[in-house]
Amino acid sequence: MNRGKITFGKINLKSSTLPSDNAPNPSTSATEPSMEGFGSFGRIAALPTQADAVEKIAEELDNSKLQEVMGITGFGRKQAQKFDINEMIQRAKQSARKAPIDRHSVINKPADEGDADADNEDVIGPLPSVGESDADERDEDEKEEDDDEDDDEFDEDAPINKLPHSHEVEMRHGSKAIIALASDPSGVRLASGSMDYNVNFWDFSGMDKSMKSFRSLQPCENHPIRALHYSFSGDMMLVVSGSSQAKVLDRDGFEKMECVKGDQYIADMSKTKGHIAGLTAGCWSPVKREEFLTSAHDSTLRTWVFAKTKEQRAVIKTRAQGGLKTIPTSCTYNREGTLIAAGCSDGSLQTWDTRKMFVNTTHCIREAHAKGSEISSVLFSYSGFQLASRSMDETLKLWDMRAFRKPLHVFDGLYSRYDTTDCCYSPDDTMILTGESLPKGAQQAHLYVYDTKTFAQVAKLPIADSHVIRTLWHPKLNQIFVGCGNGVIRGLYDEKRSMRGAKLCVVRTHRRKKDSEIVGTTQIITPHALPMFRQEKVRSVRKKLEKDRQDPVKSKRPDLPITSGQGGRVASSGGTLSSYVIRNLGLSKRVEDDQDPREAILKYAKEAAENPYWIAPAYAKTQPKPIFNNEDEPEAKKPKAE
Repeated sequence: MNRGKITFGKINLKSSTLPSDNAPNPSTSATEPSMEGFGSFGRIAALPTQADAVEKIAEELDNSKLQEVMGITGFGRKQAQKFDINEMIQRAKQSARKAPIDRHSVINKPADEGDADADNEDVIGPLPSVGESDADERDEDEKEEDDDEDDDEFDEDAPINKLPHSHEVEMRHGSKAIIALASDPSGVRLASGSMDYNVNFWDFSGMDKSMKSFRSLQPCENHPIRALHYSFSGDMMLVVSGSSQAKVLDRDGFEKMECVKGDQYIADMSKTKGHIAGLTAGCWSPVKREEFLTSAHDSTLRTWVFAKTKEQRAVIKTRAQGGLKTIPTSCTYNREGTLIAAGCSDGSLQTWDTRKMFVNTTHCIREAHAKGSEISSVLFSYSGFQLASRSMDETLKLWDMRAFRKPLHVFDGLYSRYDTTDCCYSPDDTMILTGESLPKGAQQAHLYVYDTKTFAQVAKLPIADSHVIRTLWHPKLNQIFVGCGNGVIRGLYDEKRSMRGAKLCVVRTHRRKKDSEIVGTTQIITPHALPMFRQEKVRSVRKKLEKDRQDPVKSKRPDLPITSGQGGRVASSGGTLSSYVIRNLGLSKRVEDDQDPREAILKYAKEAAENPYWIAPAYAKTQPKPIFNNEDEPEAKKPKAE
């Protein structure tokens, strides 16, 4: 029997092969052989019979069915059908809920219907009863409803669940208000500046649960620290104080650079080499490693290069409505370093493009905040499309840089007493945080968290019984640090979402350092002094401790253990422990308590007289012979009788 081949095209069935009434008898036609080939070298073709024709038709039908199943019936003309797996699963679940399986209908179903349904769905194992299937459906529905309720209660995408505030730590800076706070990009170091002129450095990798800073210094003498900012690489820190000269410190607090001071007698601020008035703010460039920006009360912003300490790089003048000077109270770069934004004391927001000359502003809004109220902070979002401005007019405003005419939203009722009160974005730009100063008569100041999309209040966290000035949300640590007016830094973190930082410190126990007694003595050099009067050389503490360790008295060495053999205490006193105790503790010569001590001493008098050992032999040669008076004494005179 010749097997037919599967073809990828249209299958044409010849009707001539089918037996019909009008067709000639196949038996008669089969008697006439047909010759194929060339002449007598050809072969005789097989005579087709009725059974062969039926088999061929069946094979062609099977092939057509196979092509339909494989989806290749229209190969080259139609595209393959696409299936959505998730949608198919959802449809199957819905159909299973709406049409439960009926055991009786399945059992009583005819054979043909059962075979047809078997192609669509295979039922394996015993079928549950009708009551059991309904109960299972109800249980599944209740479970799904409970899951939906749980999802509504704990939604990971909700802003409140992203806020790390489950645990809290406290770091004490001093007693004055903390008006500057900064952290390096890696999250290992934290620096805080205060009104007491001090800058404290905190190292999370070396601190224990006592939370003490490892260094405190005054980099700018008697000037309060207004702003601190780490560079993009984290190896340098910018210190902005109340003086006119900013300083750059390294990671350990050692000074690397000090900006030059300008000439106070020059009217044109672009002609001076530096600021001539107190600084207000400053920050590093996010793209250029050695460039930073400062603003001051001389109505200018200046960009500096770390390598060039003699003069600034560029000067930006801030102007008010009528062309008069206005003081920039805050400044910042955007994330790409292409824009410089400044908030001024007249309530205006001004920006400049760093790729152009700083003559005209790129954006300028004169009435961004109330006139006369200082803008304490301006900050770009991580995406760069939003700008947040915090002012002392008790408002926080969000601005869209693509439509920079009106604010997106205004958050009011945020009381502020410090001109350094700032705000910060969350790492994903979904929330913005800011603090409030302690209102009169209130018990606690709060940290406000707002949603940047819906502008709803996400949380209102009580922080301390003092002002909340500085806020810092570190993107890598996922921890929030808040600087308060009572000299305390509050650290908020989550046990699951936060990493390293304060979590490393709270698990370390505080180790008490060994007290070292240091006595200040003056070294007197006497090279020709006698050995008994000669002073020892001053050695290191380590060598001194090693020498004291060898001294059994200073090291308080205990008695050596009792061992048998030669050389030990037992061997020198006897062979057993009892003999050692008797000989060394004097139990054999013990004086009883009820014995007279005088009699105990006099019993050795005769032995001492016969065998003198100490005193008598020493004075035997020089001792004179004793002379005693043997004469009797005269009788006493009788008194005269009167």
